[in-house]
Amino acid sequence: MALCKSCGKSLTLLNKATQDLCNTCVSSGHTKANSAAPRKAEVDAIMLTTETQLDGIRVTRRIEIVTAECAFGMNIFKDLFAGVRDIVGGRSEAVQQTLRDARRTALYELKKEAHAVGANAVIGVDLDYVELSAAGSMVLLVASGTAVIVEEKL
Repeated sequence: MALCKSCGKSLTLLNKATQDLCNTCVSSGHTKANSAAPRKAEVDAIMLTTETQLDGIRVTRRIEIVTAECAFGMNIFKDLFAGVRDIVGGRSEAVQQTLRDARRTALYELKKEAHAVGANAVIGVDLDYVELSAAGSMVLLVASGTAVIVEEKL
């Protein structure tokens, strides 16, 4: 299956025949020339917020909903010690660190998704954690929000 030269999404036959870019990238002004992998600094510059109304900042364009999904597994030793903590009480530093790592990864992936569609911010960010007990001890974290273009109010 053909992929967009800018963001990597699947292309329809019409897109493949005409431009090698998906409709989202075409409407965002992406070209094959600027389709290289984003630089870390560009991705880091994207603003994330749980708010939908921002003081001093105006949303000039709403682009689309973006999501990032991360599934993190707990190894057997973390599971063992977490089980002991369940019995005797206390905090599990190993589990807490895994959740922190999942959050950081999901938010960075969310920024990359926003960058791919030409946004400079993601508003209304929501984090949803799900335990996947059928797959062993795994945690699925889904980050979602609305990719937008913002500018400071004058």
